[in-house]
Amino acid sequence: MPDIRPTVGSSALVLNATYEPLCVVSVRRATILVLTAKAECVSDGDGILHSAHHTLPVPSVVRLTRYVKVPYRTHVGLSRRAVFARDGGRCAYCRGSAETIDHVFPRSRGGLHAWDNVVAACAKCNHSKGDKTPAELGWRLHALPAAPRGVAWRVLGHRTPDPRWMDWLDLPPAPVETAEAA
Repeated sequence: MPDIRPTVGSSALVLNATYEPLCVVSVRRATILVLTAKAECVSDGDGILHSAHHTLPVPSVVRLTRYVKVPYRTHVGLSRRAVFARDGGRCAYCRGSAETIDHVFPRSRGGLHAWDNVVAACAKCNHSKGDKTPAELGWRLHALPAAPRGVAWRVLGHRTPDPRWMDWLDLPPAPVETAEAA
């Protein structure tokens, strides 16, 4: 058995036999899938794994050799971490750094704990808002909250994707920052 220690990219993307993204697993699990011929390595990660008899590149993306039918969940689970990921870590009211989550329509007044009612907020805005609605305070949301959709959310959840996975995930390209000449 190879010596598998956590590396910088210690997870691997698993693709179905049809190259459809299925899930994210540990490098250890991906290596075992490759060694048992249940998967083939499609993209190598950083580093080499060594054993007494084998040398194997660290897998970053593996493809299963047999098709697996998977019933997908139709929704993404609501969690604090996922709300921060959806909102980019920014307050929905002032665009400052978010520290808490806030219910747009307060739960004390019958608001639901659902994707379309929960936003990331800074402590100052959350405290100032209290159990009022943004309309009562004259505030506006910078973006309407909604449940995240797409293959990336279903497969990754709140994880930050490895750049080597972009060919298989339907993610928009990262924004390119331009430097202005002085």
